Amino acid sequence: MRILVTGNEGFIGKNVASYLQQQGHEVEGWEWQPGILPSTEDYDWCIHLGAISSTTYTDVNQILEQNFEFTLKLAQVCENFGTNLQYASSASVYGPTTHFTEDGPLLPQSPYAWSKYLFDRFLNQYIDEFDIKIQGFRYFNVYGKGEEDKGAQASPYTKFTSQAKENGVIKVFEDSNNYLRDFVCVDDICKLHEKMFDVDQSGIFNVGTGNPVSFETVAQTIANKHGASIEYIPIPENIKSQYQKYTCADLTNLNSVVDMQWTKIEDYINDKRL
Repeated sequence: MRILVTGNEGFIGKNVASYLQQQGHEVEGWEWQPGILPSTEDYDWCIHLGAISSTTYTDVNQILEQNFEFTLKLAQVCENFGTNLQYASSASVYGPTTHFTEDGPLLPQSPYAWSKYLFDRFLNQYIDEFDIKIQGFRYFNVYGKGEEDKGAQASPYTKFTSQAKENGVIKVFEDSNNYLRDFVCVDDICKLHEKMFDVDQSGIFNVGTGNPVSFETVAQTIANKHGASIEYIPIPENIKSQYQKYTCADLTNLNSVVDMQWTKIEDYINDKRL
């Protein structure tokens, strides 16, 4: 297949583009340019992964322009050329809710989460008016190779591993045994995107393992592997109000259309090849 990947220089985009090339697909990348839309003509699929992904970024106008308005325009371009679309949504749209079903109420807490919520909302309202397939993936906490340049936005896996190797001390937020997240490996994300090419269905799908793990468990597993210690620190004030204490993907919708074998983060950490 011919596939266009937007945001191909980002963490997930780079992994997805590389994986699909290895599987024999013809892949081209595209990065954000103000006022310019990519042409999706002659592509079978467009995988839209480009976005301002920082949950602490506060320029709302810019986030809405790049994350929401651009995605609206890209969907129309894909419709015009008959190119199917996959796009990255986010579990951050759930906010402090206690459910994680795609059709339940959402409480986005950051400009980034709102930008993802708005396009999800648009798709739910107008999905039947598109002739192409549009598949939205609500990524939960993605981790894996290639995160080194993400800085503060890197996953706990990458942050903790870096701290363990560089300083021998992993800094973990207080009460991290009570903070559980659904950590999903980027390698599994890549496989899912390809599997979903064969699914003749549009919609929004949670993408996680369905098995949350505490931050403390992740930190302790990494500490054990590298002989590091753990130091507990307060949660920074700038993220405290929007910090999710618990995420767990309800995979009912996804499991109805595709079969996935998810990687456990503890197994990934203990893989001797890493």
